[in-house]
Amino acid sequence: MIGYVTIGVSDMARAKAFYSDLLADLDARVLMDLDRIAFFGQSMGKPMLAVCTPYDKQPNHPGNGNMVAINPGSKELVDKLYHKAIELGATCDGEPGQRIPDRFYGAYIRDLDGNKVAFFHFG
Repeated sequence: MIGYVTIGVSDMARAKAFYSDLLADLDARVLMDLDRIAFFGQSMGKPMLAVCTPYDKQPNHPGNGNMVAINPGSKELVDKLYHKAIELGATCDGEPGQRIPDRFYGAYIRDLDGNKVAFFHFG
């Protein structure tokens, strides 16, 4: 149902480097780069994450209550992506852990521009 989600960034080169490194373990890569917007994913037919500088040329602002959630497929990969994001300069917004007993495991970071990203696994 979701084709792609877009988050605003202040520095495209920095954002592309961050997400290229972070998402490489999920076999995701830049699929399309149009200067002010770049799409990351496994294929154009699957959901993608896009990073862009705002079209109106105003500063980007992380939305309060907005979040991109990525399901890497296991609790171990949640932990791996969380720690990798922190190593790449992200800040912690919730360490990895079981949030709902036997149902939801998650970790939360803020990327280099303050956008909130969750890594999660159900079960």
